[in-house]
Amino acid sequence: MADSDAQATLIEETPSAGDVEMTEGGGDAGAGAGEESGLADIEPETPKITVFLDLIKSPVVDIVVGTGNEQTTISAHQAVLVKSPYFEEKCSSFAGGSHSQIILSDADVDAMGSVVEYLYTGEYFPKRLSAAKDSPLENDPRIPKPDTEGVALLVHARIYTLADRFGLPALKSLAHSKIHRTSSTAKGEISYARYVYKETSPEDTTIRRPVAAFWATRSYTLRHDAEVEFKAMCLEFPQFSYDVLKLVLDQQEKSKKASHGDDTPHRGGPSVVPGSARKRARVSQG
Repeated sequence: MADSDAQATLIEETPSAGDVEMTEGGGDAGAGAGEESGLADIEPETPKITVFLDLIKSPVVDIVVGTGNEQTTISAHQAVLVKSPYFEEKCSSFAGGSHSQIILSDADVDAMGSVVEYLYTGEYFPKRLSAAKDSPLENDPRIPKPDTEGVALLVHARIYTLADRFGLPALKSLAHSKIHRTSSTAKGEISYARYVYKETSPEDTTIRRPVAAFWATRSYTLRHDAEVEFKAMCLEFPQFSYDVLKLVLDQQEKSKKASHGDDTPHRGGPSVVPGSARKRARVSQG
């Protein structure tokens, strides 16, 4: 009797085959519901697109440029300025609700305006007339004709140095490409060379080497068109003199090797390629 009761109890506690199937089925249903719920929770996010409205809704920052009578305030939206690492760092220090102002007393007003124009539009005036690599630039009414002081070259050179300061390599490349599309005179070239050797780092061969190469290949013609200015430049910036001389000697050595068909140095006169002071032949980056 006791054995029969134990056996009956054991049978009641053991789930039947039907019960097992129902449990498994119920488990599958629960897992499916969980999976559905999980999928709903991890739907891919739509990428946030910054539209122009987002930029102009950001706080306005005043950039005070220049000193004295030349001082000008340029206002720009913070969301635009922070494309530059330099301005991003400056803006990060602004307290909420405070008047946002950045002082750039040593910057050129026109060049700073072009930098802001580039941050908004990706270009600056004068623009290239087409997408072609050798496309000329728009006419710039600010440039005198003839441009004896190198005004057009200095427009882009000043933008180049500001782009370097503000951490904008694409703008540096753009300004450099426009330098190569700009014509000038011998005296204008000297003004440009003086600015480059005064305002750029000796390690910045991107802009310095073309300057030295330009004078090395045209030194005879240009020296006679602007001998006084050329002499003053050489005395003021010995590094310019060395860079030009090195390129002249390198060219002379290559010419001698080519003519003699060996690697033995040979003595001889200077081998400088003459050229027009009015025609630029730089290699563009952009």
